[in-house]
Amino acid sequence: MFKASVFTLMPDMFPGPLGLSLSGDGLARGLWELDVHNIRDHGLGRHRAVDDTPTGGGPGMVIRADVLAASLDAGLAPGDPRPRLLMSPRGRPFTQSYARQLAAGPGIALVCGRFEGVDERAIAARGLEEVSIGDYVLSGGELAAMIVLDACVRLIPGIMGKLESGSEESFEDGLLEYPQYTRPREWEGEAIPETLLSGDHARIARWRREEALRLTRLRRPDLLKEREPR
Repeated sequence: MFKASVFTLMPDMFPGPLGLSLSGDGLARGLWELDVHNIRDHGLGRHRAVDDTPTGGGPGMVIRADVLAASLDAGLAPGDPRPRLLMSPRGRPFTQSYARQLAAGPGIALVCGRFEGVDERAIAARGLEEVSIGDYVLSGGELAAMIVLDACVRLIPGIMGKLESGSEESFEDGLLEYPQYTRPREWEGEAIPETLLSGDHARIARWRREEALRLTRLRRPDLLKEREPR
């Protein structure tokens, strides 16, 4: 079973959206598990301090290596095979292919950073892989962790109604998804493309492929460059 462990200073944020819709239904049915660990439980002193000022100066605060390591050591059994991911804007880009890779495994442990970041020594000592959901900065890693989990959980067998639902989507084959239509046949003067009404499956497949290429070329030409042979 896919098991997710989240290490955070904001445990009340979970499960949040993950407790609703597809992921929430899967959680209720026991198709995946979620446990949440409050890093502050291992804080120091009467005030449970978890951070300190950056060595060398600078603004903000940094999560201490000893505090985070203690939380991870208490929450993860020795030899736990799950990848340990630190949500970080400087990390490896999170992609659909990476989500599919993670979803096929035993689960993931996610560390949600706060403040100016995490002491580098904890990242190295506890084997954390930094992962980014985009080129922007959030106030904390919790929302990023939810995005990573949602992308993975929906791919677990039994979560989505139809297996095909996860195979014909944006990024699955390196392209953006083709346009979708449903009833009514005509709406506000715009009709569904005749090809989709033809019943000719080969013709429909060609149209969808061409539309996927057109949209990708228009909106994400960088994806096409990644497909070019080197």
